[in-house]
Amino acid sequence: MKAAEIMAKLQAKHAEEKEFLQAAEEVLNSIEEIYNQHPEFEKAHIVERLVEPDRIFTFRVAWVDDKGEVQTNIGYRVQFNAAIGPYKGGLRFHKAVNLSMLKFLGFEQIFKNALTTLPMGGAKGGSDFDPVGKSDAEIMRFCQAFMLELWKCIGPDTDVPAGDVGVGGREIGYMYGMYKKLAREYNTGVLTGKGATWGGSILRPEATGFGALYFVENLLKEHGKDIKGKKVALSGFGNVAWGAAIKTNQLGGKVVAISGPDGVCELPDGITDEMIDYMLEMRSSNRNKVEDMATKFPGKAKFTAGKKAWSVPCDIALPCAFQNELSEEDAKELKANGCWCCCEVSNMGCQPGAIHFFQTNGVYFAPGKAVNAGGVATSGLEITQNAAHLAWSGEEVDAKLHWIMKSIHEQCVKYGRKADGSIDYVKGANVAGFMKVATAMLEQGIL
Repeated sequence: MKAAEIMAKLQAKHAEEKEFLQAAEEVLNSIEEIYNQHPEFEKAHIVERLVEPDRIFTFRVAWVDDKGEVQTNIGYRVQFNAAIGPYKGGLRFHKAVNLSMLKFLGFEQIFKNALTTLPMGGAKGGSDFDPVGKSDAEIMRFCQAFMLELWKCIGPDTDVPAGDVGVGGREIGYMYGMYKKLAREYNTGVLTGKGATWGGSILRPEATGFGALYFVENLLKEHGKDIKGKKVALSGFGNVAWGAAIKTNQLGGKVVAISGPDGVCELPDGITDEMIDYMLEMRSSNRNKVEDMATKFPGKAKFTAGKKAWSVPCDIALPCAFQNELSEEDAKELKANGCWCCCEVSNMGCQPGAIHFFQTNGVYFAPGKAVNAGGVATSGLEITQNAAHLAWSGEEVDAKLHWIMKSIHEQCVKYGRKADGSIDYVKGANVAGFMKVATAMLEQGIL
C-alpha cells in the first residue's frame, strides 16, 4: 500500500469532504509501514474497504417550532464498519453538521472503539439542527421527528447511538421515548447515555472527561511526571469539559481556563466545585456563552472576548470542544507560555500543523481516538448492563474505566514506541486499532 496513492483516489472521489480526508490521511500515514508487512491485507484490499462506509442514511426531519411554523433539517447516520461488533457512535446536533464531518467522526470511531477492547464497530450520525436558543419543547419535537426517521436503522445488536455535541441526557431521553413508542419494546440497549432511572450507567455523563484524565495520568506516569499542582486549560464548557474539570480537581490539578465561542474565562485561582456545577446550567441554557461564568462569579473568573483557552498560560492543554479547534498558531502560543503536554479530548481537536509542531518541539501529544475513548467505553459498559438487566455501582464502573484507559495507553506505547525510546501516540493509537479491525475483516471474508 502507498498511502499517497490511496489518498489521491479518495481526494478525487470525495474532494469536498475536507474533515474526512484529513482523518483518513492521518490513519493511512500511520499504518502504511505495518500494513505493508502483511501482504494478506493487501490481497484482501483491507484499506480500500475500510475507508468507505458500509452504508449512509440521509433523511429529512420536519418539525414544528413554538410559533407553529414548520422547520426542516437534514438527518444522517453513517454506519462505517461492523467487523468487531454492532455499529456504535454518537449523534451530533449542530448547525455545522454535514456528511464530511460525520464520515470523519465515524471513521475515527472505528479505531477508537477497537482500542476500548470492547466489541463495538464504528458509526456516527446527527443533524444540522441548531439547539442554541431553542426551547425545551422545540428540542423535544425535533428529537421525536429525528427518531421517527432513524428508528428502523438501529437496534441493540445492530447500531447503538449515543450523545455527542448538542446531544445530552435530555435529548437521548426524548429520542428513546419515541423509539420505545415506535418499536413497541422496552429495549434500553438501543441508546446509551440514558437517564439513571431507565437504564443509564452510573458515571456515563462524566466518562469522557474522567477517561481523558486517566489517560493523561498514565501518559504523565510514563514520562516520570504527575498532574498534582499542574495548570490545565480546557476548551468548551459542555459535558466533556465538565467531566474533565471534575477529575482534574480530584487528581490535584488546577483548571485555569475554560472557553466558548464568545471567548475565554481565565480562572487564576482554579475552578471551584461551585463553578463546575454551574457549567451544567450554562450548557442547559442553550445560550452557548462562557461569559456567563464571569457574570456569575465576578472577581474569580475573568472573561476576554474573542480569545481561546490557549491564550492562558498552562502546563497541560485539553481541547474538549470541536474538531480542528487548535491551530498551529495556538500550539506555538501554548509552547511559548510554558505548555508541555496536549491531549485531545475532542475528536481530531488539533489541526495537522499543531500536531506536527507539538511532536517536533518536545510537547507530549496524544490523539482523541485514544484520549477520549472513555466515553464510548462506558457506553459499552452500559450496553453490557442493559443486556444483563442489572446496574453496576459507581465503583465497579470506575474500576473498569480505569482498566480500559490503562489498556489503551499500553496499546499506544506498544505500537508507538520509536527507536530512540520516545512514543508517537498518534501512530500507536492508529496501528493498534487498525490491526484489530483489519484482522477481523480478513477472517470474515470479502463483504
